[in-house]
Amino acid sequence: MQSAEQWREKLAGLPDAPGVYLMKDSEGRVIYVGKALVLKNRVRSYFQEREKLAPKVAAMMRHVADFEIIVTETEVEALILEATLIKQMQPHYNIRLKDDKAYPYLRLTWEEEFPRILVARRPQNDGSRYFGPFPRAQAVRDTIRLLRRIFPIRNCTNQKFANAARPCLQYHIQRCQAPCQGWVTSADYRQMMRAVEQFLEGRTDDVERDLLKRMEEAAAALAFERAAELRDQLKAVREVTQQQQLAQGAGRELDAIHWAVAGDEAWVQVFRVRQGRLTGREALTLTGVAGAEDADIARAFFFQYYAQTVDIPEEILVPRLPDDHGPMVQWLRERRGRSVSLTVPKRGEKARLLELVRKNAELARDESLRRLAVRERDREEALLGIQHALGLEKLPERMECYDISNTQGTESVASMVVFTHGQPDKSQYRRFKIQTVEGPNDFQSMYEVISRRFRHRDLAEEAPHLKKFAVMPDLVIIDGGKGQLGYAVKAMEEAGVGHIPVFGLAKEHEWLYQPGDPHPIILDRDSPALKTLQHLRDEAHRFAITFHRQLRTKRNLRSLLDDVPGIGPKRKRALLRAYPDLHAMRQASVEELAQVPGMTAKAAEELWHYLREDAHGTPSDIVAQ
Repeated sequence: MQSAEQWREKLAGLPDAPGVYLMKDSEGRVIYVGKALVLKNRVRSYFQEREKLAPKVAAMMRHVADFEIIVTETEVEALILEATLIKQMQPHYNIRLKDDKAYPYLRLTWEEEFPRILVARRPQNDGSRYFGPFPRAQAVRDTIRLLRRIFPIRNCTNQKFANAARPCLQYHIQRCQAPCQGWVTSADYRQMMRAVEQFLEGRTDDVERDLLKRMEEAAAALAFERAAELRDQLKAVREVTQQQQLAQGAGRELDAIHWAVAGDEAWVQVFRVRQGRLTGREALTLTGVAGAEDADIARAFFFQYYAQTVDIPEEILVPRLPDDHGPMVQWLRERRGRSVSLTVPKRGEKARLLELVRKNAELARDESLRRLAVRERDREEALLGIQHALGLEKLPERMECYDISNTQGTESVASMVVFTHGQPDKSQYRRFKIQTVEGPNDFQSMYEVISRRFRHRDLAEEAPHLKKFAVMPDLVIIDGGKGQLGYAVKAMEEAGVGHIPVFGLAKEHEWLYQPGDPHPIILDRDSPALKTLQHLRDEAHRFAITFHRQLRTKRNLRSLLDDVPGIGPKRKRALLRAYPDLHAMRQASVEELAQVPGMTAKAAEELWHYLREDAHGTPSDIVAQ
């Protein structure tokens, strides 16, 4: 923490310029990111009497030990940078999209002669057209399923397409036109895909007119089979169109956005209206909204949502405009390439549409809270069941489970998985490489891991990177039977934590064993208590085996590189740093391999050819492991 004099000096040096400021805690973590038209005025406003600050800001300032600024040319640049930093850093006191991730997109591969519809995690500048993002992967799959029911779009890989000796099943069930056999021209196929593109844009009227025109032309030319195919497509499009809620009076191209708040979260609904029809709905959640005004929620959502969507309409309906909506509109115009307006409707069809969105947001909030209450009740029931069945003195709020994974004693690893209040606490997960055990000896490996875990507890105060080991469990579960349990008990007693309850969970019968008792504890197979313990054990197994496979893949890749001419120790280390596995390395081009530090064009070319040799089956064998 800086002294008062240091704070005054730092505040005095703030510039009269737009930019972004980052508030940091005593450990240097960024806990808030903000933007300002004038950095000097905005940052200084935080450093006044606590009574004058909003409750959330006052709570944040108790943890602020330093701040950093980034000066930008314009306020729009500051807004964009702020949104980027919030997405990257996820600061605790910012309003942010919950579980923010790379939402899936629909990709229309126009760069291919016979385009496909694929799922993509992020748009690329590769000639494809992207639609989205979709907050749920299921929504993407449903859309693809619908499109393939209406249009005979090929869904094979390019490799299968190039090597197809005969049409596949999709052709025989009339879901593909067999372009791989040359039974449809590229021009006709791409004309169909243009209808798919219009459908995804919401231009269903254009799709209907085009299909009707082509059907009539085919019938006039006596191509009755083709006319029947187009008739079926037209019928399917009309059925889908009729299912969509009409919003003609609300406008042709717009997004209507509303939210409902409870506690620290806001449930946001986005209704997409295209060509006057409701073509889609998205449900997202913002966190960190406690004490925030509607204007703050609107601003935070717009920048995080529209920074990742590629479909920005001409009008956006909102219940409240952000305070700095001028720069926001300018940013949206730059993103869209055309004009964009933010509107707060007061009456008419647009106001009724926004009211519908609000009701949906409230329904989503109420349903989410109901499910949360049910899950909380089930977790409480499960923990009480575990406490009663195992005879524990207190509720097992923190449970730890340990598992060993190896292949005939090689790359032996262990996992420590933590459940807090009955649910996975992944920030507390830890993994270990076995250091003292030779060969496949799960008993000794378990003894080593348990010893190290509780030794770390004693070192946690002196070693900050071990501080998460300082929290003691209320219950320890060992993945295994009496043997593994016995060695775990020995390690815990030697570490001075023999008082912590420990049990073994044997997978064969799902029986629990306690130290010194040959008789198992048998829980009801359908009990919430056993299901929670199984989840804990299975999560430990998953975490251990995933780590083991990563090490094994690395070892096999390292072994493979030893056989490549021109790849010495330095180049091997550089390649292993650049590519995590063989699949990633095989996907690289010669030019990309040559860019790895220490590689030459000749060495890259030799490696590229070697990775594609299947004479001995080495590459494919490694992928299969």
